[in-house]
Amino acid sequence: MLLELDDLSLRFGALPVLQGLSLKLQPGERLALLGPSGCGKSTVLRVLSGLLAPGGGQLKLARPLRFGSMFQQPTLLPWARVQDNVALPLRLQGMAKAAARAQALPLLERVGLAGFAQALPHELSGGMQMRAAFARALVNAPDVLLLDEPFGALDEITRERLGQELLAWCAARPELAVVLVTHSVFEAVALADRVLVLGPRPSRVLLELDIRRERTSTDWTRQDAYFALVRQAQQALADALREAA
Repeated sequence: MLLELDDLSLRFGALPVLQGLSLKLQPGERLALLGPSGCGKSTVLRVLSGLLAPGGGQLKLARPLRFGSMFQQPTLLPWARVQDNVALPLRLQGMAKAAARAQALPLLERVGLAGFAQALPHELSGGMQMRAAFARALVNAPDVLLLDEPFGALDEITRERLGQELLAWCAARPELAVVLVTHSVFEAVALADRVLVLGPRPSRVLLELDIRRERTSTDWTRQDAYFALVRQAQQALADALREAA
């Protein structure tokens, strides 16, 4: 077990957001969180990263962990070159500029942006900016990658390509764990090992799908089992929306 949320509860003032939420994450596991807007999915990521303290319950870590984060928008510094944007987490940790920039370059090569290392963010397409943000999230060799709807604003082709890049990176680093927040049932079932469907506020787990039991092919998203799991998750989401109404 890499980390565990045990009976997590959290309120924002008088508003209960999470109530009795528990989850575990194993090394190398990809976990997707689905649920209605405002149910607390992003809040879970903030608790996991230590940015929010649980109001009740516990966050248990197997050891001190390094986290990398990626969001729906690339959030690149507009005045900084792409290489310096990717190196930023290392600089914030106190690494010298030259060493941080050198460590960022292989990541840019990995995501296909080595030729744009000295470009400014506005000179990149939206998909290229997200690839730079992906490299930045990985530059400190995290134990856990926290993804908050990172592909939601992209066109379908770019979204699928970045999803495949995520899977390729996970294959290259099998110890890397991922927690993905998404509104796309298809994306969750395609990319995750396990999917949790959360209910409306105060959020709790309505359904857990173990994708690994059904994934039998590299051509997974064309298999009947894939669409059967998508339908299960869609039904759980529909139930959650009715409950919230």
